[in-house]
Amino acid sequence: MSLSTLIVDDEQLARDELAFLLKSVDDLEVVAQGRNGVEAVSLIKEHSPDLVFLDVQMPGLDGFGVIKKLIDKKVRLPQFVFATAYDQYAVKAFEVNAVDYLLKPFDKKRVAESVQRARKKLQASGAPSDRLDALLKMLEGKEEDKKKTPAKILLKSAGRLFLLDQKDISFSSIEDGVITVVTPAMEGQSNCRTLEELLDSLDPNLFWRAHRSYLVNINRIREVVPWFKSSYMLRMDDKKQTEIPVSRAQTKRLRELFRL
Repeated sequence: MSLSTLIVDDEQLARDELAFLLKSVDDLEVVAQGRNGVEAVSLIKEHSPDLVFLDVQMPGLDGFGVIKKLIDKKVRLPQFVFATAYDQYAVKAFEVNAVDYLLKPFDKKRVAESVQRARKKLQASGAPSDRLDALLKMLEGKEEDKKKTPAKILLKSAGRLFLLDQKDISFSSIEDGVITVVTPAMEGQSNCRTLEELLDSLDPNLFWRAHRSYLVNINRIREVVPWFKSSYMLRMDDKKQTEIPVSRAQTKRLRELFRL
């Protein structure tokens, strides 16, 4: 079965790389390419593809926003493979019934495996309306979860337990399994086991995983410091003016946030 396929990514090099790798996959035709989420919705409506390789992090309408928009418009859903530079999105990708996710830079073998998974799922999946209903309920549930995000975060410091407003947190870090939370006035430890767990309890519009070991409050960044080889450091507003590295995978997100 020949798979009609779309590629959507806001980076030309990523689109070119994926298109090149897909040329070696049998019975697959790339019918169009898009540069952003809005184009993705339009192209999916126009071509009704079997498979879409969709970038997660795009300015404006991101990959997950594309899913929601398609559901709202009651468009037939294709199979999705999410592409991302950072694996924190993997779990969320599968929560929206993605066939697979790919980490950038792309690997030829992994791309082929994703296509194979898509073929199997197309042959075995139920009616599109059933999938649409399931996705809609899942996304609505996620919106409700966001509304339930606690306003306060528990912090252990000097043998005492403090409740902090999220907006007062400058950043959080993990080292040897211990999560430290820092504000301009104090620091202490969270009872969360991982940064992912802490991030789930924070406002996603306020906090950003700038590095695998750091979460930052984007409103508490005092300075963006250019570093080696087009990388950056973030100088925070705590007493120590802590400098936090931005991972290579998150440099794109930094540029989007501050229009660098």
